[in-house]
Order: sequence, then C-alpha cells, then structure tokens
Amino acid sequence: MMKKTLILASLLALTMSTSAVLAQDAVNTTKAEPAVKQECPQKPECDKQKRPESEFEKRLKLTDEQKQQAKENRMKARKEMEPLKRQIRLKHEEIEAVKRSRMSVEAQAEKITALKSEIRDLKKQIHDIQLKNMKDFEALLTEKQLKELNKIKKEGRKKFEKEFKKQHKNKPCDFKPGYGPKHPVGPGPQVPPPPQPPVEE
Repeated sequence: MMKKTLILASLLALTMSTSAVLAQDAVNTTKAEPAVKQECPQKPECDKQKRPESEFEKRLKLTDEQKQQAKENRMKARKEMEPLKRQIRLKHEEIEAVKRSRMSVEAQAEKITALKSEIRDLKKQIHDIQLKNMKDFEALLTEKQLKELNKIKKEGRKKFEKEFKKQHKNKPCDFKPGYGPKHPVGPGPQVPPPPQPPVEE
C-alpha cells in the first residue's frame, strides 16, 4: 500500500512539474515573439490612410497645397529650433552642475546668472523662429481664411482666460495662450502663433 502511494505521489509531482514547464515555455514563447508590423505595400494607399482632417483644417478649409506647404514650413522651423533646444537643455544641466560644485556662493550665483541669460537668448531665438513660422503660415491663407483664423485665435484666448481664472481666482490674466515658448521672452506683448494641425511623423 505504501509503495503504491509513493508511486502515485511521484506521478503527480512529475505531472505538475511538466505542466509548469510547458506553461512557462508558452509564456516565454509569447514574450519572445515580436509584434509583426504591418507594412503598407503601396505608398499611395498609405497616404490615403493618414489621420483624419483636424477641426482646425476643417474650419480654415485648407487646400492640399496649403497643408503641404504649411507642413514643410513647420518641419523647417523644427529643424532650426532643435539645436537651440538642445543647447538650452545643456545649459540647464550646467546650472545643476554648478549648484553641486564646490565653488563659492558668489561664484555660483555669478555663473548661474550668466547661464540663465544665455538661456533667455536661446529662447528668444526659438520664439523668433515660431513667429516667422506663424507669418509664413498666414501668408498662405486667403482673406477669408485669415478672418476665420483670427476668430479661432480669439476663441482660444477666451478659453485660455476662462481656464486661467478657474485655476488662479485672484490673479489677473495678463498674458495670452502661447503656441510658442511657455514663458514670454523679449520686450513687449507676446503674440501667440496660430494653432496648427499636427505634423505627421
């Protein structure tokens, strides 16, 4: 009787071990199989499968030529801004390094002030590129489209001011919603560039 019990126990243990191994193999196999990316065999068909037209594009009733030219302008502006943004990141890292250094408090303050001034200059350059992109975009529009664009801007400002008042009940809203830098740079009021449809990657 004891012998039969031991045999049954051994068989049960073997079965459980085998099941566990098979289950683990199944999990590993599932993890190991990469997701198959479906390629579009013909590029013209792929172009037709792009994102649907945005609300912004619908309201302005942009032509295909206008969309293409606006996209090219944005890509050009992005390429111009990328090295400037990279420099800003490096300047911020340099500021953190100065804070951790053994320099005197006075030397640290002087160095950090200089770096922040350089960052402001870089942001000003980015802002100028964004403003130029805005003007280039407006140059593509017809008189009717420009009127609609101004209407969209006003709606955006009103919505921004409403949200600002909700979050900052006792603070006056003395700046406009930015489509450019988050913080105003340079003298004078900041004019936000127009909202633009996203760029297809």
